Amino acid sequence: MLTARLMQVWTSVAERGRQLLGLAPNGAAHRIDFLAADLLSERGEATNMARAEAIIRLYENLGKEERDGFHRYLAQNFLPDAECLKAAAKAYLADPSAETARRIALVSESPRQELIRRLNVAPGATAVLVRMREELLAKGEERALLSPLEQDLHHLFASWFNRGFLELKRIDWNTSAAILEKLIAYEAVHEIRGWDDLRRRLAPDRRCFAFFHPALPEEPLIFVEVALCQGLAGNIEPLLSIGASSDDFAKADAAVFYSISTCQPGLRGISFGNFLIKQVVEELRAELPGLTRFGTLSPVPGFRRWLENTLTADGHALLEAERTAIQKIGADRVPASSTGTDWANLEGTDNGTKRLLLRLLATYLTEANNGAGPQDPVARFHLGNGARLERVHWAANPSARGIVESLGMMVNYLYDPATIESNHEQFAKMGKVAHSREIAELLKRSARIEPAKSTPRDPLVVSADRTARIDRIKGEIGPQLA
Repeated sequence: MLTARLMQVWTSVAERGRQLLGLAPNGAAHRIDFLAADLLSERGEATNMARAEAIIRLYENLGKEERDGFHRYLAQNFLPDAECLKAAAKAYLADPSAETARRIALVSESPRQELIRRLNVAPGATAVLVRMREELLAKGEERALLSPLEQDLHHLFASWFNRGFLELKRIDWNTSAAILEKLIAYEAVHEIRGWDDLRRRLAPDRRCFAFFHPALPEEPLIFVEVALCQGLAGNIEPLLSIGASSDDFAKADAAVFYSISTCQPGLRGISFGNFLIKQVVEELRAELPGLTRFGTLSPVPGFRRWLENTLTADGHALLEAERTAIQKIGADRVPASSTGTDWANLEGTDNGTKRLLLRLLATYLTEANNGAGPQDPVARFHLGNGARLERVHWAANPSARGIVESLGMMVNYLYDPATIESNHEQFAKMGKVAHSREIAELLKRSARIEPAKSTPRDPLVVSADRTARIDRIKGEIGPQLA
């Protein structure tokens, strides 16, 4: 591989630099902070690479307390020169030109960023720096103190992991065992239950694609699992079944994205998913021209929390009859949990309550929120990428996680190449959620949950409104769920 060849070259150059500097192979005789400061001095390429390699090796061998200390050292030092910055600002105010603006940008950049760039030339340094940011993001009380270092890493990663540097690869059963093991470990949506499960997910009627970076050749950055189906899937269990796969996938007319997992916590905030989905759609269209629909079967991780807050919040126009209908789910069957209503048993839910919950789910996913759009993270991801909210499904994910997150309900988002860009623009600018006629009808028939009026209302009018709404709910209970 090209990457392996580059690693050999870097290692060879660093070795010559160590000999010039008289460094021991493990750099153990040199304090890491001294080497870090010295790395910024002007020297030849070989000696700088040797210093960078020594720092990386030392860092990997530090204990937790020593590593925390080094993080603090990097975060609190290597600041821009205050006098140079002040002079550049005065020059810009006196002459606001492109050249004086460029000068401000040049002197305001933290020398820490240049230090990180120089560290990154060492073999394996990119992976170490990604893990460093992962540790910084996991900090609690020290998060603000370490923020300058974390932000500089984020800034540089946004360039280093630009889409132009990423390579899309299809993952199949012939992919290296090291990468396949990482798929099992990194799957974040639907747990992969061992090798048999993984083999099923890589069967002929499935596809799996991942983005890789040349500096991390054995580390997927993000991967997506796809099922080739006839029609958009409305239940996750058949897709996760380890039963025999279908070889007749040529008849499939839909590609269903049922799991998207990011793999590197240290790259949080660096967006790959929008590029991944769009490129996979193009790959699948080229391979299988019979595919006409590209959609997801997605979880709704924020719905239950929103619903429980709505049920208990003051100032919402949700009737007691509606609250009771929803809260009775699981009552007298499973003890209530310490965190609120226990929704673990949905089997006895009547059709009227199912319909009500589906409508509340549609409401949650289309909320305007003063132009910001729905707050659900999965919804924002797909809607922000230009997808359309297509359908909502009852009991689509009866797993423990599915119940906890969304009472077992799931959602189809549809990626229509003809409308992706316009959907994206409307969502980005106004928070407007593109949705299907089916969702529109569901919303039209539902009583939208809105904050109660702050001004007092006539008690007789309120009573009449409540009576009318109770009659409407009673009329809904009984018919079969469409």
